[in-house]
Amino acid sequence: MKDQDDGFIIGRLRSFKYAARGMFLLIKTEHSVTVQFIIAVIMTILGFIMDISSIEWMFQFLAIGLVLVAEAVNTAIEKLADFVHPKFHKDIGFIKDISAAAPAFAALVAVIIGFIIYLPKI
Repeated sequence: MKDQDDGFIIGRLRSFKYAARGMFLLIKTEHSVTVQFIIAVIMTILGFIMDISSIEWMFQFLAIGLVLVAEAVNTAIEKLADFVHPKFHKDIGFIKDISAAAPAFAALVAVIIGFIIYLPKI
C-alpha cells in the first residue's frame, strides 16, 4: 500500500521490494516458472562456456526475459481467473488457454534463438 509520506526513492524501493517478493514467489510456487528459471541458469552457464558474443548475450537474455515475463503474466491471469470464477466455466477455460499460449510462443522463440546462437558453435 502506498504511503503518501513516502518520497520518490522510498516509494521506488518499496515497489522493488514487492516486485522481488513476486519474483521469488513465482519461482518458488509455479513449477513451469521454476523449470524455465533453471533453464535460464543453464543457458547462462552455457553462454560462458561457449563464449558467446555481446550481441548473442543480448538476444539470449531478451529470450530468457520474454519467457519469464510471459510465464508471470500467464500465471497472474490464471490466478485471477480462478479467483473470479473458481468453478469450471467454458469462457474462463478459453481465457486460460489463450493465456497459456503466451509462454508457449515465448518458449518457441527462445528455442529458435538458442538454435541460432549455439548450433554454429557445435
